[in-house]
Amino acid sequence: MAGLPGPKKRGTLSLEETLARRRSVRSFARRALDREQIAQLLWAAQGVTEGRLRTAPSAGALYPLEVYLVTSDGIYHYRPLSHELERLAEGDFLPQLSRAALGQECVREAPVSVVIAAVHQRVERRYGERAALYIWIEAGHVAQNIHLQAVAMGLGSVPVGAFDDRQVHRVLSLPEDQMPLYVIPVGYTAE
Repeated sequence: MAGLPGPKKRGTLSLEETLARRRSVRSFARRALDREQIAQLLWAAQGVTEGRLRTAPSAGALYPLEVYLVTSDGIYHYRPLSHELERLAEGDFLPQLSRAALGQECVREAPVSVVIAAVHQRVERRYGERAALYIWIEAGHVAQNIHLQAVAMGLGSVPVGAFDDRQVHRVLSLPEDQMPLYVIPVGYTAE
């Protein structure tokens, strides 16, 4: 496990400015993100704000989502309670993830892609057939946090929902009970 730098809780752009500037970016510069930027993005996605509460609301505070980071260095799992990254695999998996995303170049070009996966059983026990709805709502909250945080840091991002679920599952070697919901490439916008 690798600890991450602590999140910044004050930025230079207002929420209104980040909302006004948010756009889907599909063309990225070949420039890596540093650990502080990665830490900030992951904290925005699922970071702890107080006690066990996180940056995105969750039905019943059950937190069914798992966040992964795919870079040219490997695949990582974000551990929100300890704000750490666990390396799951070493190597460049962005080309494989791009193929799983139906060949979308933005996934291959971006220096990082955040993958959001869900464990349905965490919510089904309490909410039954409404669980899927609550999970998709939460995924939307998390994705928007990532997009707004990217804008606030001068980065671009794009939500990718067009992918082969089984291939993404295989590329990340996800546990059997997890289903990928979103792939979000993030990086500096190509000029």
